[in-house]
Amino acid sequence: MLMQTKKTYTVQEATRKLEHYCAYQERCHQEVRKKLESLHMIPEAIDVIMVHLLEHNFLNEERFAKTFVSGKFRIKAWGRRRLTLELKKKDIGKVNINQALAEIENTEYIEVFNTLAEKKVNLITEPNIYKKKKKLIDYLLYRGWETHLVYEKAKELLG
Repeated sequence: MLMQTKKTYTVQEATRKLEHYCAYQERCHQEVRKKLESLHMIPEAIDVIMVHLLEHNFLNEERFAKTFVSGKFRIKAWGRRRLTLELKKKDIGKVNINQALAEIENTEYIEVFNTLAEKKVNLITEPNIYKKKKKLIDYLLYRGWETHLVYEKAKELLG
């Protein structure tokens, strides 16, 4: 009968591993804590490593929030509501969320929204105008765009 042994890490090994993990891509505290738990680190060791990562600037929630918002907005075209929701799921504080959202220029925000809506409306093949309008609205709301913007745009594009 073979015993299944779990690899264990010293605090130094785990710290180096997590430094690399954080340097590779911005991480939030929650992700790092989960990673440490998956390495079977004890709570005291997790705290020591978290403090080290914060002190050496491997971990920074403000920077994470700004990077997250910038990436998801520019690449996935998410609206402010979805961005806020996703950051809250990652336990990011209200101040950091608001600072990150403030980095999006209003003109760019509206431009991205208009481009996304116009592109989507042309891709929907639904012949029934009401169903087409509903599909557009559902799509934009799912992406986290504000309700008033979505309904105004749907009315403008599809009457």
